Amino acid sequence: MRPDIERPNVFAGPHVDRLKFSGADAETVALAIAAGTARLIPVWRSRCPLIREPIPSAFLLEVGVGPLADIDADELILLGEYRGNAVFTTEIQADAPPPLTEGAEFADLRLAAGLLPHEEAGLLAYARAMVSFRHRHRFCGSCGAPTRPEQAGRMMICTREDCATEFFPRVDPAIIVLVTQDDRTLLGRQAGWPEGRYSTIAGFVEPGESLEDAVRREVLEETGIVTGTADYQSSQPWPFPRSLMLGFRAEALSTEIRLGDEELEDARWFSRAEIAAGTPLLPFPQSIAFRLIEEWYDAGSVRPLAEETRLHGRG
Repeated sequence: MRPDIERPNVFAGPHVDRLKFSGADAETVALAIAAGTARLIPVWRSRCPLIREPIPSAFLLEVGVGPLADIDADELILLGEYRGNAVFTTEIQADAPPPLTEGAEFADLRLAAGLLPHEEAGLLAYARAMVSFRHRHRFCGSCGAPTRPEQAGRMMICTREDCATEFFPRVDPAIIVLVTQDDRTLLGRQAGWPEGRYSTIAGFVEPGESLEDAVRREVLEETGIVTGTADYQSSQPWPFPRSLMLGFRAEALSTEIRLGDEELEDARWFSRAEIAAGTPLLPFPQSIAFRLIEEWYDAGSVRPLAEETRLHGRG
C-alpha cells in the first residue's frame, strides 16, 4: 500500500461523503434540517469551532437550533454527509464571535489541527476552504454583478442573465520539496518565522508549468541549487486559504547556496546528526513539510526522528 494511503497527511482523507448529497436541492436540505440530522460548522474570521476539554474535538451545531437558528438558508454551504449527518458550513460576518456552548470556542485551525482527531481536522479544513470560496465569489469575476448560490452553496452563478458565469471551488497547486544530497538536506527560513525554525522549499505552480518544472524553478530561484529528478511523495490540502501542497523529493546536483528572490532569509544544509540534536527547529508535525523531513531522516537513521524528539524532550 502506498504511504500516503496508509497514513494520509493531516487534513487529507475521505472524511466526508461528498457524493451523498451531490444532487441536493432545497427540498432535500429542508428535509435534513427538519429531521434534526443537519449539523453546522460556523466559521468566524477564518476560525473554526472546537472544544478543548476533556479531549479536543470539533464542535458541530444542530442546524436551526440555538444562537444561529435564524441563519438564511442561502448562506449555508453543504459539505456532504459526515457520521450520518448532513453537514453545512457558513461564514459569520460579525465583529464579535457568536455565543457557543460553554467550553466551545473559535480557534485557529492551523494551530489546533494537531490536537484534533484526524477526520475532524479534515472536516474543519474543508469547511474553512468552502467559506473562503464563498467569501471570494460574492460578485462575478467577469462582469462584477452579484452572484447567487446554487447546488446547495457549492457553486455560485452570476445573476446577470446575459453573463450567468458559473464559479466552482478551486485550489491553488503548490509544490513543496525536500532537497537532499547524501546525508544532508537543504532547508530554508523566512524572516517572520520563530527564531531557529527552518523548513522545506515551497512555492506556487505557475501557468503553463508542470509540477516537476515548478520544483526545479522554485529551488533554483530561492536557493541557487540545481536539482535533478523530482519524485512525488504525497499531498496535503492546506486551507490557508485554498492550497493543495504537492510533496516531492529531489536530489541536488549542486551545493553552493545563493539566495535569489528574497523569499528566504537564510538557507542551509543540515545533516541528520544536526536534526537529531535539535538544530534546526523543524516545522509543525501536522505539516507535510515535517513529514517529508521525517521520512527522509528515518530512512537513513537507526532511531526514528519521533524517538529522537522524545529522548531530547522536544515532543
